[in-house]
Amino acid sequence: MRASAAPLDEELAKGFWRENPVFVQLLGLCPALAVTNSAINALAMGAATTFVLVGASLLVSLLRNFIPKQVRITTFIIVIATFVTVADFTLQALAPGVHKELGAFVALIVVNCLILGRQEAFASRNPPRAALADALGMSLGFGFALLLLGSIREILGSGSLLGLPLFGPNFEPWVIMILPPGGFVTLGLLLGIFARLKERRERVQRLAGAAPERGMA
Repeated sequence: MRASAAPLDEELAKGFWRENPVFVQLLGLCPALAVTNSAINALAMGAATTFVLVGASLLVSLLRNFIPKQVRITTFIIVIATFVTVADFTLQALAPGVHKELGAFVALIVVNCLILGRQEAFASRNPPRAALADALGMSLGFGFALLLLGSIREILGSGSLLGLPLFGPNFEPWVIMILPPGGFVTLGLLLGIFARLKERRERVQRLAGAAPERGMA
């Protein structure tokens, strides 16, 4: 069944919660762990990923009937790499400090399994409007995950948010939170919370579905 059959608002919303790329699908974990030592780095990576995913999905969807199946993956990579180059140069020109902090992870968006996966699974099989809604939803979900990770780690590890101090001079930062172990700990806790919420939602849905059956019996 074509995914485009779903309403556009559902395509837009699914990536933010029900199919969140990081917390549900476990995609893009490398940048999620590597660049979220501060909220500003997380925002920059989220914005760059959004630009690439939305642009690539729209272009692939527009060209889906003209791309030979034999070279579709190669074509997807070329399209993605083009948008990544634009995002890389733009970030370098507008925010060189953030670009330096992110390092090679901007260029590595090319091989982000989230980006390539959406081209193969959705954009190449659906019309532009649905592909755009899917890309925006997945981008928002990915950006939300990065920002949540970055905010928690920066608040606890530096006592600030977006570079603005939150606590007084007596606050003792948890330095481990801005180091790799802090990223794994924070991600693990958030994954556990999302898994618990998902299990609870599914249980409520099962109970709601069983109620009419008991009424009919």
